[in-house]
Amino acid sequence: MNPVQATITASRPGRTLASLDPLRQDTLLAAGLAALASVIAVTVGSGRQPDALGWALLLGLHVPLVWRRRAPLAVLAVMITLIAAYHQQDYNHSAPTAASMVVLYTAAVTNGPRRTAFIGGAVVTLMLLLKIRHGMAGVQVSFQITGWIVSMLVLGGYIRVHRENAAAAVERAERAERTREEEARRRVAEERLRIARDLHDLLAHSITLIGVQTSVAAHVLQADPERLDRTAVAKALDDIAGTCRTARGELRTTLQVLRGPGAPDVRGPLPGLEGLTELAKSAGVRVELSVRADGVPPAVGAAVYRIVQEALTNAVRHGGRADLTVRVDVYEEQGGLRVQVTDDGVGGSGEGPPGFGLVGMRERARSVGGTVDAGPRADGRGFEVSAVLPLGEKPEDQR
Repeated sequence: MNPVQATITASRPGRTLASLDPLRQDTLLAAGLAALASVIAVTVGSGRQPDALGWALLLGLHVPLVWRRRAPLAVLAVMITLIAAYHQQDYNHSAPTAASMVVLYTAAVTNGPRRTAFIGGAVVTLMLLLKIRHGMAGVQVSFQITGWIVSMLVLGGYIRVHRENAAAAVERAERAERTREEEARRRVAEERLRIARDLHDLLAHSITLIGVQTSVAAHVLQADPERLDRTAVAKALDDIAGTCRTARGELRTTLQVLRGPGAPDVRGPLPGLEGLTELAKSAGVRVELSVRADGVPPAVGAAVYRIVQEALTNAVRHGGRADLTVRVDVYEEQGGLRVQVTDDGVGGSGEGPPGFGLVGMRERARSVGGTVDAGPRADGRGFEVSAVLPLGEKPEDQR
């Protein structure tokens, strides 16, 4: 068999009963129950064997089962009428039992509890009216038949409630998944907006500095052209070039982050490594801070600050201990900046979907070309967040 034939064969699986549409399923069910009733009518059960009228009634009462899902109450009314006429003629009483149980089950599974109780009461009442002429023997049989009727109605009601609960659970799960995806997208958008604001502040500072340095150079040139201080002019121009290189580097390391229209204009100093001390003091738990890096580009410093901020928040929220200790290490390693935040809490098992905090940290690290790994510590005690951020060209190296 060539691959094309295999693909065609795989795309046309054998048709099973479950793959048929409901009408065909009910047609096959009606035919099967009619065949079963015919066998019972001539083999077992009480009452006389059907004659022409009996066979017409017995086979005819199975026909409405074909539409039992489309019009359950109408099918129930027709079948109960035919079944009552069949029993009234004292034909084999066991033959239509299976069909009557199926139609009662269908009525219960497609209707609410009140209507099901009404249907059950009406069917039992009709059955008692048919059996009352048989005296005590009819009463005994009536109790047996009532038990079957109640059993089918209870089974149908249970299946209906189970289906409703299953459908509600699936709907809640789908709604929760949609909500989670929307929340994740919102958190990513918020983090990108924060990055855009930080970049805005950085570029605003750089452009302002260029303007000041340009004014200094212009002033030196115009103050006394005959005694031109070439050294001062060269230094001012060199400062301008260095500032331009710094700004260009930050633009290059930051991904395409657009500031949303209508967002509030939040201005302020760009957070960096110098803000980690105050961040550790305000964490609300014991924080052991170690920073062994200097001359870090502003964008990388801002990324470190946000990653540590989110890691401390997660540690406090999920640590599960009043005496929680968090250790923050920031140091240079192999041309990059490594950030490690570890705690000795009891949370962070790693099971379940990742939190939104990790989404924000990864987005922040990705904005400067870095990566973030998070998970339980190797010894199983606490949680660890590890980030590696490329330093690129330091500000002091750009002159």
